Amino acid sequence: MEYKVLINETQMQITLQRLCRQLIENHNDFSRSAIIGLQPRGVYLARRMKEMLLKSGISHIPYGSLDITFFRDDFRLHQKPLKANQTKIDFLVEDLNVIFIDDVLYTGRSVRAALDAIHSFGRPSEIELLVLIDRRFSRQLPVQANYVGSSVDAIASERVIVEWKEESGRDQVVIIRTQNQ
Repeated sequence: MEYKVLINETQMQITLQRLCRQLIENHNDFSRSAIIGLQPRGVYLARRMKEMLLKSGISHIPYGSLDITFFRDDFRLHQKPLKANQTKIDFLVEDLNVIFIDDVLYTGRSVRAALDAIHSFGRPSEIELLVLIDRRFSRQLPVQANYVGSSVDAIASERVIVEWKEESGRDQVVIIRTQNQ
């Protein structure tokens, strides 16, 4: 197995700061905006973005996490029973600008599932997408992120993984390729 670091800790910090500034530029004080991390892996990025926004002077940011497990179009295709994550949205999204946050945009199916799931909490006035990594040539659905940390060209058999300090002890993005490809 080949393991290559695409973004190291320093580069990730710079990227997250840039994304934070873009959000502030477009959403000002977040009085009409909310951040929602897509479970399971988008919540790490969403929490980090919320912390950075609060440190930059934003006083309050509605924040939540959204489980999309049973909204996916492929959830019945798995061999093992799926384990759902927790949805925690303690506010109505009615008329808010909602920013979905996920770590990697790949086929677009997670975003489609999130669009279905969010309507249980109201009708947002606008939905945007922020991703750390955009795997550009892998889309199965016409989904495009509004905010992109970095674009990566990876073949379908390669895995792009975002590692977070909270989970693995380090912040980095890696690509994994098995040798027999």
